[in-house]
Amino acid sequence: MQVNIFEAKNRLSQLIKSVQAGEEVVIANRGEPVARLVPARATPSAASGTGSARAILDWLERHPLPDYARRSVAEIDSAIEQERRSWD
Repeated sequence: MQVNIFEAKNRLSQLIKSVQAGEEVVIANRGEPVARLVPARATPSAASGTGSARAILDWLERHPLPDYARRSVAEIDSAIEQERRSWD
């Protein structure tokens, strides 16, 4: 279902009930979709972090780091240790 912003403001309680029933509601500004209301269970859990972590891993697979930016675990550990020592 698509509604305009004015209608969404006036019918928010009804729209929330529709979303709870599993329906998706698109909110439009002058006919252009700008937001989407979906059931919370259909979105990744922010508390678990699995959704955002999966998105980051997917992005990294599509956009690998260039060779000059890749470092081994030992190199990263060494750089962190050097940085820590510089604060002493």
